[in-house]
Amino acid sequence: MFHVYVLHSAHTGKIYIGFTSNIEARLIAHNHPSNKGWTMSFMPWKLIHSEVYEAKEDAMAREK
Repeated sequence: MFHVYVLHSAHTGKIYIGFTSNIEARLIAHNHPSNKGWTMSFMPWKLIHSEVYEAKEDAMAREK
């Protein structure tokens, strides 16, 4: 199963859309202090929406 998810940063108003096979771990990674990616500057992130897909290709298409 694959999840397409939408995160919101309340203090900046930013939205982030991604996909993953482990939504719980991905949310932890986005909010972890050692996060060095683009999302680091906009923490904390809150999950505001998610959708489940059987096929990775479908999740990738929806993310785009």
